[in-house]
Amino acid sequence: MSLDGNLDASYTALPEAFYTKMSPKPVSKPQMVKWNEELAERLGIEREGVLEFLAGNSFPEGAQPIAQAYAGHQFGNFTMLGDGRAILLGEWQNRSGQKVDIQLKGAGRTPYSRGGDGRAALGPMLREYIISEAMHGLGIPTTRSLAVVSTGEPVYRETTLPGAVLTRIASSHIRVGTFEYAGRFCSETDLMDLADYSINRHYPELAGQPDKYVRFFHAVVERQAKLLAKWVSVGFIHGVMNTDNMTISGETIDYGPCAFLDAYKPMTVFSSIDIQGRYAYANQPPIAAWNLARFAEAMLPLFNEVPAEAVKQAEDILREFPQVYRKSWLDIMYSKIGITDAKEGDEKLVEDLLGLMEQAAADYTNTFRALTMDDTAALEQMEGFESWKERWDDRIGVKGTDAARDLMRQYNPNIIPRNHLVEEALDAAGNGDYTLFNHLCDLVSNPFHYEPVDSKYTEDPPEPEEPFQTFCGT
Repeated sequence: MSLDGNLDASYTALPEAFYTKMSPKPVSKPQMVKWNEELAERLGIEREGVLEFLAGNSFPEGAQPIAQAYAGHQFGNFTMLGDGRAILLGEWQNRSGQKVDIQLKGAGRTPYSRGGDGRAALGPMLREYIISEAMHGLGIPTTRSLAVVSTGEPVYRETTLPGAVLTRIASSHIRVGTFEYAGRFCSETDLMDLADYSINRHYPELAGQPDKYVRFFHAVVERQAKLLAKWVSVGFIHGVMNTDNMTISGETIDYGPCAFLDAYKPMTVFSSIDIQGRYAYANQPPIAAWNLARFAEAMLPLFNEVPAEAVKQAEDILREFPQVYRKSWLDIMYSKIGITDAKEGDEKLVEDLLGLMEQAAADYTNTFRALTMDDTAALEQMEGFESWKERWDDRIGVKGTDAARDLMRQYNPNIIPRNHLVEEALDAAGNGDYTLFNHLCDLVSNPFHYEPVDSKYTEDPPEPEEPFQTFCGT
């Protein structure tokens, strides 16, 4: 189906304070460098005729392109933000009837660009494509990438880089920061309009319910707790968990300085801008709770007309976050070691394994992969592992071994987008060779497939000459 005439613009029914009408800035020589055939099929979008739309050279009939306004706490400090290089073309109804946003990232300057050029470099857009598709393959709620289009124009950062536009698909782009913006700069009526829109779009079962705004907050808290449990269970580090990068829908968004753990070191930080380790791997759950507290502060006027009662309702719900997160995380971790019926002592079995891994700086993914494949010779070098394995063998039992490993293959990926492999693929793509990039995309899109592959994709990474760092990619 063509994009022409098939886009909705329901977000523009909100007060104009929430967006600015904008047209993408045309580019000179657009070329499709990556098209997501599987996602396009799921959405019901045909490739033919979309290049000019996805490059920003024109927009589909009926579209009302906008840049969204929002604010956010960045590394703990509140600031006014907005879509500084992104244009929302509109909302598309997929084959199952779900409405999703189609957004162009790198589409030119907007009133929220804060001095930036509104453009994006090819490398970071390809990085977002591959990591978001890997997250989808891992079963983690995420925005996705429909396409990457090279622009034929340079962008200027520390060096001159090729430009690109990424087409991002999301359940919506409504963020905690959108509510912070409404709470700080808009009227209570505007805030209510935003909340009602968000409820109708993402939590329609709550519409018409008593205390619907409190229930809405509670639902977002639960989704975020479960999302964080999935992140942590696969060793994912977002890298920049500002409140503007937390969605109301519960999807992962913004793949700037993200990366996956290699050695299990809970305080690992890859992001070059996270000097203090605020968003380190182990800090992600409490930071999510902190972000949700900022969401609650924005929503307080809708909770209860008595401020003290509103605060109490918010605090009661926020207290549930650690419990929901912990239960969700443990349920996944039990599955990662083949346990379906949790019993007393299983939590310690998980914690003891992680303790051994931390002490040995063992590879996170490959430890669980080795257990899944019953190939633990390398793990026996970890001090205390043999004793732990005896306890684990006793727990799952000989009769349950096959069933346990069947379960483990559903939760322990064979392949993840290893940092060095991603960089290798991006370097080659930057020189015009997409062979490695396309192959890695195929592999990480099906991470639980346990058929043999080239060992370079599964072995522990080489020791880097310098600590690996990621960058925001602006």
